[in-house]
Amino acid sequence: MGKITGFLEHERLEEPHEPAEARKKHYREFYLRLSDEAAAVQGARCMDCGIPFCMSGCPVNNIIPDWNDLVYRQDWKNAIEVLHSTNNFPEFTGRICPAPCEEACVLRINADPVGIKSIEHAIVDKAWEEGWVRPQPAAHKTGKKIAIVGSGGAGLACAQQLARAGHDVTVFEKSDRIGGLLRYGIPDFKLEKAVIDRRLEQLRAEGVQFRTKTLVGSQAPGKGIVSDAREKIVPEKLLLEYDAVVLAGGAEQPRELPIPGRSLDGVHFAMEFLPLQNRRVAGDTEVAELTAAGKHVVVIGGGDTGSDCIGTSNRQGARSVTNFELFPMPPDVERNPVWPYWPTRLRTSSSHEEGVERDWSVATKQFVGKDGKVTALKAVRLAWKDGKSSEMPGSEFDLPADLVLLAMGFVSPLQSLLEEFGVHKDARGNAKASTENSASGAAYATSVPKVFAAGDMRRGQSLVVWAIREGRQAAHSVDKFLMGTTNLPR
Repeated sequence: MGKITGFLEHERLEEPHEPAEARKKHYREFYLRLSDEAAAVQGARCMDCGIPFCMSGCPVNNIIPDWNDLVYRQDWKNAIEVLHSTNNFPEFTGRICPAPCEEACVLRINADPVGIKSIEHAIVDKAWEEGWVRPQPAAHKTGKKIAIVGSGGAGLACAQQLARAGHDVTVFEKSDRIGGLLRYGIPDFKLEKAVIDRRLEQLRAEGVQFRTKTLVGSQAPGKGIVSDAREKIVPEKLLLEYDAVVLAGGAEQPRELPIPGRSLDGVHFAMEFLPLQNRRVAGDTEVAELTAAGKHVVVIGGGDTGSDCIGTSNRQGARSVTNFELFPMPPDVERNPVWPYWPTRLRTSSSHEEGVERDWSVATKQFVGKDGKVTALKAVRLAWKDGKSSEMPGSEFDLPADLVLLAMGFVSPLQSLLEEFGVHKDARGNAKASTENSASGAAYATSVPKVFAAGDMRRGQSLVVWAIREGRQAAHSVDKFLMGTTNLPR
């Protein structure tokens, strides 16, 4: 490494950001990238650890020590080349990935880990500023046509790789804009949509075609699933017109809470609420009037989606925000007790810092309403033992609630889509496909000939970094399936 003793001399530095009260007044990103000099110091903290567990902790296997060293030496142009060699969209992961690489950092055993995510953020933003991110169109066309269903991280990564291999790629998206959950599931204060748009321009220049407002399948999605479809295409048509089809949509089916009062007005899935604000920020005028302004908001679910609901509710002017989690409060350990694996610990997001009452081991039993609108909920506290819960006698309580947001995760992809394609499903309702080649078929191939699956559609609800990995690997498999060989990285 460039500075052998850097980890002993320098402390971890957080990215500069606005204080909570200031950032709650707008929907822009409030974390700024590190300066060139600060990033170099953070790169110097990367140890000569011998075995870079950070690389195995990263789903796309980013070559982290190399670009840390290059940033320390201020060789930014080579740093973005190394970063792009494993990750099509580091501007997404550098903003919204929870950084499992940092939990696997050797320095994390007894000190603050290397600020890998902040360095990644600095590299890619520097590259865009300098004009180093340019289209890479294929020199020769293969004449093969590929349809990709879904335009999130997996679909876009797969599309870019296949277009660069010379194939004609069309991405189908049922929303009015490209990006999937990156576009409509993640608030602008975490990922401004101009960050997506500039990358889409690169993909278009590389030959990728996009068809929005187009639903693949004959059945309209249900509540909590974003769709602006004005056109439907049945799977048979795709299979007839394209040489390969990649199912790369999300695990969009939200987990339901079937308790009394669920049908009351004011009880909504998170994805009925979050996309509306993204549309307002994008300049849309005819947006449904569902906001948290002046309301007692209860967010049920303690994950990233719940956190996004909290941040959005506070910006809209909620009267109060309460967050329920079914499971017990995790320990607030200082270090990683299960290094190099992802630990279970209390995590406080930037949205939590902006104001919320968090409560753990709570089960919601009933929604109470008046004149058809929710006004409160009834809940009970839980006791946990050996991974099982039981209600604590006498712990029932009521809580005022004018808006309840269900953010309890997503259970599966849209089942009707998989059924219309006829692909086999796993026990959790995902498209069944192996990540490795086998006697039964190519990697990421489904049970239906020339149909592949990647991302949340195959693995279930997961991170954008896993989506990018699977999109890239599926592209490798599709290219080899079509051409007999491939130069795309695995």
